[in-house]
Amino acid sequence: MPVMSNRHSEHDPETRSATLFVVATPIGNLADLSPRAREVLERVEVIAAEDSRISRRLLDGRQSRVRMIIVNEHREEAAVAELIDLLLSGTDVALVSDAGTPLISDPGFRLVSATHEAGVTVSPIPGPSAAIAALSAAGLASDRFHFEGFLPARSGSRTRRLMELSDFPQTLIFYVPARDLTEILDDLVVVMGGQRRAAVARELTKLHETIRRDSLEALRDWVKADPDQRRGEAVLVVSGHPDPQPAIHAQALARELVNELPPSRAAKILARLTGMTRQQAWQQIQTQTNQTK
Repeated sequence: MPVMSNRHSEHDPETRSATLFVVATPIGNLADLSPRAREVLERVEVIAAEDSRISRRLLDGRQSRVRMIIVNEHREEAAVAELIDLLLSGTDVALVSDAGTPLISDPGFRLVSATHEAGVTVSPIPGPSAAIAALSAAGLASDRFHFEGFLPARSGSRTRRLMELSDFPQTLIFYVPARDLTEILDDLVVVMGGQRRAAVARELTKLHETIRRDSLEALRDWVKADPDQRRGEAVLVVSGHPDPQPAIHAQALARELVNELPPSRAAKILARLTGMTRQQAWQQIQTQTNQTK
């Protein structure tokens, strides 16, 4: 989207008169707000917030009024131009999300990117992150990890993505609404095997915080047996593949199946191995069949 970099070059000192602070906020326990984050939130004139009602809880000690501009998935693009104007005019802005570090499965990317393009300083105020908190307490390898965030809501798309991730050697981190834990653990058991080690970290830093490490199969059975584990928000941390195999591209697999089997049989096997729908697999088989003629 267009920004106002035509008015201020990247080397113009005027563009460095204000700062966009990217402020991490508590993921549950309000005591986790750092002194530096509190100081920034108490002095900036403008806060770009995902939900002003949630963010105002962090401003109990503030004496002066503050302007809130909503930056969420529905209106981030519309808010960017207004916020860039404020920054270029010399007004510091603090970007916060509802919980944790902004941009990590939360809005803010467009604003931060546009701020850099406008030549304005961006400064992080580090702090809580549900992904890192879960990883630190999961007891799984933490030297290398892959943060996936939220998986697709539809079962077919989710299965296909899990198949793409199943051979990753890195520890995998997923954000999961706890109400969906049973379904997603079911899919993980099918795709990655019930004995893969994992951890469920639910309601981190809150009153009912629960962290449990076990096999995927045991975690699934535990969640199914305890309705309380399907409340709130969760992070799933899954160990990487101990002996990753080279990935087989779906098109290459379809090409080999076409050479060996009738189209209907080839499509059925392709769908089963890749998580595609039968229609998608059939289209892939038809494409490969036409290319071999």
